[in-house]
Amino acid sequence: MKKKICIICIILILIIGTIAFIIYQNQSKNTPEEVLQTYMSYIEQKNYSGMYSLLNAETKERVTEEDFTTRNKNIYEGIEVQNLNINIIKTDKKDNNAEIVYSTKMDTIAGKITFPNTAILTKNEDKMYELSWNSTMIFPELKDEYKVRVSTLTAKRGTIYDRNDIVVAEDGIASQIGFVPGKMNADTKNADIEKISNLLGISVDTINSALSASYVKDDTFVPLKTVLKTKQELKNATLEVKGIKIIDVTERVYPYEEATGALLGYIQTIGEEELKQKQAEGYTASSKIGKEGLERAFESRLHAQNGAEIYIEDENGNKSKTLAKVDAKNGENVKLTIDVLKQQNAYNQFKEDKSACVMMNPYTGEILALVTTPTYNSNDFTLGMTNEKWQSLTQDSANPLYNRYLASYAPGSSFKPIVGAIGLNTGSFTADEDFGASGTRWQNSNSWGDFYITTLTTYSGKANLQNALIYSDNIYFAKAALKIGAENMKTNLQKLGFAKEIEFVQSITKSTYSNTDGFVNETALANTGYGQAEVLVNPIHAGMMYSSFVNDGNMIMPYIEYNKNAQKVYYEEGVFSKEVANTIKQDLIQVVENSDGTAHGLKINGKTIAAKTGTAEVKASKDDTEGREIGWLNSFNVGESEENSLLIISMVEDVQSKGGSHYLIPKVKNLY
Repeated sequence: MKKKICIICIILILIIGTIAFIIYQNQSKNTPEEVLQTYMSYIEQKNYSGMYSLLNAETKERVTEEDFTTRNKNIYEGIEVQNLNINIIKTDKKDNNAEIVYSTKMDTIAGKITFPNTAILTKNEDKMYELSWNSTMIFPELKDEYKVRVSTLTAKRGTIYDRNDIVVAEDGIASQIGFVPGKMNADTKNADIEKISNLLGISVDTINSALSASYVKDDTFVPLKTVLKTKQELKNATLEVKGIKIIDVTERVYPYEEATGALLGYIQTIGEEELKQKQAEGYTASSKIGKEGLERAFESRLHAQNGAEIYIEDENGNKSKTLAKVDAKNGENVKLTIDVLKQQNAYNQFKEDKSACVMMNPYTGEILALVTTPTYNSNDFTLGMTNEKWQSLTQDSANPLYNRYLASYAPGSSFKPIVGAIGLNTGSFTADEDFGASGTRWQNSNSWGDFYITTLTTYSGKANLQNALIYSDNIYFAKAALKIGAENMKTNLQKLGFAKEIEFVQSITKSTYSNTDGFVNETALANTGYGQAEVLVNPIHAGMMYSSFVNDGNMIMPYIEYNKNAQKVYYEEGVFSKEVANTIKQDLIQVVENSDGTAHGLKINGKTIAAKTGTAEVKASKDDTEGREIGWLNSFNVGESEENSLLIISMVEDVQSKGGSHYLIPKVKNLY
């Protein structure tokens, strides 16, 4: 019996000892410093219940967990606290109390905040330290009745101007159209919604959904669509409907709408992945960023960084103390070489087509217009894109989101002047050399089997370079390519920039002469001579090559940012000799001047224009008997001052039922 009692006593002693040890261990871990550090670590974790659990009973009697959470959440998340650290300076303990003097550092939306502070901790009945809390733990100057405010100092994104200082993109005032439900006519409500639906291009369901949102009261303004300030006719029409209200809002606006759509692109709120990459550059979750076009290309300079001020406001609404402030930084303005009136005109000429048009000064390389059609209205992205509009853009078979002046296409006969220049420059033939009449059907040898080169017309004069360009003789240029030879052709095309990246503010698709490193056979080389086979040319690159006929054989480098003191830069000097360049130029003048010339319709009295048409066949396969046709008209004026010199490259898809490349002639004529 005594033995059993002894064992029980030993067990009790061990249990009591273990409990005492655990209590001791917990108390040793529950130092004032550790409690404070744990509390502070919970702030960035947004663990407000954990913070509240560390408070003493006196505080909890005074402040509910809900009120505590609301105040801390609103302040810490409102100022976007990150990297919060404290440095404990000293701790004074007396009886069951402890006082810690410490300093705090944190990153916020308005920059760094540092300050000294004091924390008071008390022991509870379990001898555990707990925090005595009030608002001064957030900031020493913050009383419980005071508030922390964040004021956004709005910065302005850089404005984009054309060469004549006309605004083409800016942070401007737009008009937001919406309903005030309490002011609508109950008797005509459905009819009024139907009318606004038609005017704004928004479905009735979308409007009804907006009006029935939980936040909407009778006096709530329910925004439906934002439009340009200049849309006065539309705004007047909406104001005829009872309950409609229009307010001014600040938005990114594009006055020339579709005419500059793909060129300028648009801005939108930054995406999650982009933000991870850009956060160090001052971007926040609410930042707007260039998504397409020049808005994207010049983003680093156009980008504006909003400023912010964090301050304490007293119970009377007065600013008590500024805690941190970072000034707003406006974006840089950008001035383009674009002439927006030329841009608008080119868009108007081709807006019904699938096309690309490049207008440039061939002497300086200044891009005067870059148009792709169909396209989009940049304002639809920045002012608010309806689901209906987005579907119309993405489901349109003409692909208005595709940028054609950055793509590459089969050039057809517009490539012939390049081949002719290569032939003359390499001495493969002379300008006056007669290749001999071949009718409208020719092959180099029986080895070609049933393959023949065909051309549309015959002519009575010599089959020399000038006549071949005037009449657009495919057979002549097939022979020319064979005379030049595969290696010579390849080397000279590479010198002109084929199969190479062309440096430009936007990414240009490479022009290519083959899908491989060379020409697969003799017929491929022959077809290359008149811009078929596997040749693909980018419209901007085409303009660079044609500029060599203006610049004594030097090929200009294009640019799009205006510089009053810019010096001309050549992509490549001496791609052709001065004599060769002049020969091609004079021959291209005859393509317009000669009544038999394929571009004679471009002739304008009092002007001298050099040009070459081109109609490229694009077939899905060898068995495709119909195929599509791409029309080109490449041209430049001659005899004008350098300032008034103009080179125009134009391309239209699907011209097979429109007269081929001749479809482009009246359109380009209007541009001159």
